[in-house]
Amino acid sequence: MAAALASAVPADVRLMNAVSASVVVLAGAVLVAAGLTWLLRAPWLPIRGIELEGELTRASASAARAVALPRLSGNLLGIDLQQARSAFESVPWVRRAVVRRVWPDRLAVRLEEHRAVALWEGESAVERLVNSHGEVFEANIGEIEDEGLPVLAGPAGSSQRMLAMRERLRGVLEPLGRDIERLQLSGRGSWSVRLDNDAEIELGRGSDPEVVARAERFVRTVPQVARHYGGPFVRADLRHPDGYAVRIRGMTTATAPGTARSN
Repeated sequence: MAAALASAVPADVRLMNAVSASVVVLAGAVLVAAGLTWLLRAPWLPIRGIELEGELTRASASAARAVALPRLSGNLLGIDLQQARSAFESVPWVRRAVVRRVWPDRLAVRLEEHRAVALWEGESAVERLVNSHGEVFEANIGEIEDEGLPVLAGPAGSSQRMLAMRERLRGVLEPLGRDIERLQLSGRGSWSVRLDNDAEIELGRGSDPEVVARAERFVRTVPQVARHYGGPFVRADLRHPDGYAVRIRGMTTATAPGTARSN
């Protein structure tokens, strides 16, 4: 019976009813959107304070606020937290920022600073730094008190691998009583090291384990060579397949692991 009544209604009336219902729905959606927009911009939810958390040694709280605040907009509900995070992460020395709302009128921002562990020497002339995560970042190098930071020199995108390799090689070279002053990775994948006494070691190419194993063999035998010739090495070339060449201060020798002969 209901179906029969519905079919009795003219088509143009049914169309008008459908259009009217759509207009009502659309008007409701517009009102909701307008209300939401008003709510997000309402003056009665202003941000009255920003609480900075985290241990800050390089970036001061006042500097962080001065850099980030001009980039923030909206009230407590309307502020874009992603945009706010980016604003605080643009502060020099800030690696990461976590921003959250604190009712009724504040933002809490936890800041994590970069901890510089090396200087980065890339293709750019800009002096940059490497943090403890192996990430390259820009900051005022003049603010660093530690003048003994090692140098990592390599292709773009290799900083994390190079930092990890430096730590592995430091452990291998420790018996020599020297630290790594500079670690370089060429564009063709060849590794080289300069120690803090200016001695140089050409490690050559290969996978990271292969390069480390090459260094281990060198460390096991070079003290014998140094004792035999009465002086420390100033340069070693480990790229030979059956041994390595080593230059002793005042002379040059070539040696295979466990043996030595003059050149």
